[in-house]
Amino acid sequence: MSKRIDVNNLNVYYGDFLAVEDVSLSIEPRSVTAFIGPSGCGKSTFLRTINRMHEVIPGARVEGEVLMDGVDLYAPGIDPVAVRRHVGMVFQRANPFPTMSIAENVLAGYRLGNKRVSKVDAEELVESSLRGANLWEEVKDRLDKPGSSLSGGQQQRLCIARAIAIRPDVLLMDEPCSALDPISTLAIEDLMQELKEDYTIVIVTHNMQQAARVADRTAFFNIAGTGKPGKLIEMNDTRVMFSSPHEKATEDYISGRFG
Repeated sequence: MSKRIDVNNLNVYYGDFLAVEDVSLSIEPRSVTAFIGPSGCGKSTFLRTINRMHEVIPGARVEGEVLMDGVDLYAPGIDPVAVRRHVGMVFQRANPFPTMSIAENVLAGYRLGNKRVSKVDAEELVESSLRGANLWEEVKDRLDKPGSSLSGGQQQRLCIARAIAIRPDVLLMDEPCSALDPISTLAIEDLMQELKEDYTIVIVTHNMQQAARVADRTAFFNIAGTGKPGKLIEMNDTRVMFSSPHEKATEDYISGRFG
């Protein structure tokens, strides 16, 4: 559990359009890394390259390396579906399967991998995953109710439970709190701090305070203008990024002078 990621000279394309240019960075295991930067600078696009979700879009492709503990996830013969089992994803909008119960939602990804599971094992997996997402106590008496019956914050934690049920090594979160109220946001932020003991976590956030609160390291992406590729400007310990960044563009963005 929990892997190191090294990205080398990564270019990300949509057809002929270069969306993200020449990114190299390392993501430490058992830590939270935040990607910040203005809208349209390639943060979410780059995040999706880490579990090969980017190439689901027709015409999308990457050049360069994404290494997980030294294994290139884009090497010939690597199965993208297998990559996604190791690198889970939680999206901006909570997306529980509306026709499925809370318990079935947790098991959905596991079963998608064609894994058969006994009733006892399924019950244990549901409970351990919901406990991992700090949701068990709130839903244990209504596991047969639809996932869509939960509040927004609970639905997002249900999606986290679904992601960790497949026992990934890395957990990607694309603006996981942008649609949530402050109390639900705090619950997810607390959860990240607990989960990083077992997982490598990478989040995209537009919320500076959130990055400052939860991330061990922060990467700032920027874009020179419409139609230009997003670039990694700098990455460092979050403390350094928010107190004395090396690049003026980073300081301007963090202090609210643009973006």
